Order: sequence, then C-alpha cells, then structure tokens
Amino acid sequence: MMSKTLLKFSIIALCFTLFNCKNKSASFTNYKYADKENILVCDNLDTKLYFEALLSFEDDITNKYNPQNKDLRRSYSFFTRDAIANRVNYQDIVSPHTMEVFEALKQDKYLWNADNSINYNADIFKCVSSNFKNKDLQTTFNALVSTNSMRPDLFGAPLIKHVKNAHDDRYMAAYIALDLFYARLFQVDPTTVTEKPETDKANTNKAVKGTPQNVILNSEKKG
Repeated sequence: MMSKTLLKFSIIALCFTLFNCKNKSASFTNYKYADKENILVCDNLDTKLYFEALLSFEDDITNKYNPQNKDLRRSYSFFTRDAIANRVNYQDIVSPHTMEVFEALKQDKYLWNADNSINYNADIFKCVSSNFKNKDLQTTFNALVSTNSMRPDLFGAPLIKHVKNAHDDRYMAAYIALDLFYARLFQVDPTTVTEKPETDKANTNKAVKGTPQNVILNSEKKG
C-alpha cells in the first residue's frame, strides 16, 4: 500500500503537472514580438502567446486601415465597427504570421468550445474582463457571460463607445483581438494567406482615406 507521504507527493506532482499543462503557451516558438514587454498580467496564467496574438493582430489592422500613419486608435475604431457589422474580409487582413499564431491558439482547448466558438469562461477572458479599465464595460461583459448571453453583437454597442481607448486599455484590446478577430479566422484558408504587397497597403490607405471618416470621428466624440 502506498505510504501517506508518497501519496501526498504524488498528488502534489499531479497538481503541478496539471497546472503547468493548463497555463503554458501552446507549442509555439516563432515569437515575433519577444522583445516587447508583456502587459497582459494574469494570475496563474501564461499569457505569452495571447500577447503575441494581440500584437500580431494590431499590426494586421494598422496595415489594413491606416498603413501610412500606423494610427492604432483609428484602426481599432474602423476594425471594431466593421467586425460588429460583419463587414470584415478577414482574408484581406490576416498575415501569415497571424495565421501561424492562430494555429497555436487553436490548440488551446480552454479557449474554445466544441463547435470552435469562443469559451467566455476561459481563464484568459476572466482575467481580461476583470481588468477592463471601464467598470461599466466590465460589468456588462460579466453579466452577459453569467447569463450565457454573451455575443459580440450584444456586447458590441457598449464596446463601440469605448473602443477609442483600446490602444490604451490593453485588456479591452485583447478581448477585441480574440473574439472579433481570431475567433473568425476559422473561415480563412491558411494556404491562401500571403504577405500583402506594399502597393496593396498604399491602395488600402487611399481607400480608407476616401471613407466618410467624419461619421467615425463624430461617433468617437460621442463615446
């Protein structure tokens, strides 16, 4: 019969193993932003891959929506409104590196439900929502999750009011990246994703400039 001491150590070892399995980043080594300070701080959770996902996403949306000036604030405004309205062509935005990050995120069994939808009860979302700078937004998110009512279209209205601050509120930014971007990349064929030529980026910039931005700017002022 196993001694009490041996049993105790066995249980501790098992708990340690399970803890590490749950919190380690998926097997991913191609970190492009390893020199950046990881500002996603979550208790007992390895956020290195999530942070890589956030920065790669932000590069993609600035290259799409504001390639010349790299204005992250403006890019978040354009992208979030388009995503909530289902107007985003993810194929046109996503880069090969981001797809590589997504493939690693897909291995995170705690992040997804069986149907590949987002699991809002995952530890990363508990951390992200509890660190939203805007407490009203935090309350709304948690209320929707607690009643199993959380959907991007329902959360979209309050989110749009504060999205102008996503460049500063990194936890809100992480939510946007995971739910409005990565969760929708299942529809993208990774074999068709290529680096966007600089000429395409320039043309995108012209197209964005031609958009009635006063609508967005006025909306931001109201928020």
